Amino acid sequence: MANRNFSMIDYYNKLAAEHVPELQFTGSTVDEFEAWHEQAQAKFIELLGRWPKPAPLNAEVIASVEHDGIIRERVVFDSEEYMSVPAVVLRPADMAADGSNPAILCSHGHGNYGKEPVSGNRSSRVYVSDIEAMNYDYGWQMAKHGYMTISPDLRVFGERASIGDMVRTDRDKCNVHFIRGAIMGIYTLTLNIFDFQRCIDYLETRPEVDASRIGMMGLSQGGTQTTFTTAAEPRIKAADIIGYLNPWERFGVNRANFCGSQIVPNIYRYFDTHDIAGLIAPRPLLVEAGYHDLCFYIEDQLVSIEALKKIYAAAGVEEDLWVEIHPGPHAFAGNLAFEFFDKYL
Repeated sequence: MANRNFSMIDYYNKLAAEHVPELQFTGSTVDEFEAWHEQAQAKFIELLGRWPKPAPLNAEVIASVEHDGIIRERVVFDSEEYMSVPAVVLRPADMAADGSNPAILCSHGHGNYGKEPVSGNRSSRVYVSDIEAMNYDYGWQMAKHGYMTISPDLRVFGERASIGDMVRTDRDKCNVHFIRGAIMGIYTLTLNIFDFQRCIDYLETRPEVDASRIGMMGLSQGGTQTTFTTAAEPRIKAADIIGYLNPWERFGVNRANFCGSQIVPNIYRYFDTHDIAGLIAPRPLLVEAGYHDLCFYIEDQLVSIEALKKIYAAAGVEEDLWVEIHPGPHAFAGNLAFEFFDKYL
């Protein structure tokens, strides 16, 4: 009898094992990097699909409180027609309103509580649990270090989760919303990139901020968001990708460890994740990976990191790619990030 297969998992695994992305970087010189970057950047933006039209921000500070030397503001602004963004802005109480200060966009991961633990909200045991498990309050930590930080809720998380999301609790709400938008050519990942661009627009209105000194960081899905947003948005001068960068074949196909908020159609046809991160070059980039990360395995992350090093070397800026392999789990290391942003912002 012929060798038959009925498993879709086996089918996709076999296809992925043979797959080579069409725009995977294969060069080694600056000229080859620049030619690839121009072509790849255009295709990357094309794959992101339809972009919303920005609406007037109409920003409001809903509440402001000072604690432990940090001013915490709850801010809301309009991103596009029909959609507003809730965010937490943190800044040192003594930060001067002289337009000289750097700011960092902080993206949360695929957790139920959105921006709250990332911005250091310890008012709930569940927030504290996430903070302690993943060193997750990097928005707060960077503010304590002297930066203004802004942590928005991604779409369908935190304050942006809808009651209707709970109608079918057996479905990942990210996947449901991805399908809703994709049939119109709209992708949740792109919408979140757009919202972070609008966060930058908001930061540009703040009297404290030097708009030429903006960075971004995020863990897990926040690492996805940091990778894609920084690749798409040149106003971000330096980025820290935490606990994300590893091959699509491993986490995307073999283990299906993603959701509809972290992909756009055809992305792996053209790029692996290190190629997307490579679009950030020649800007400075820090990549963090935990040795005991059970979400994105260290052996997989090392594959992507080594491939990314080749892109930065070809771009002639290998010294601006920083890598921290830390002994912890799926978490923010909290070590090199401070030195990294101090150097490049």
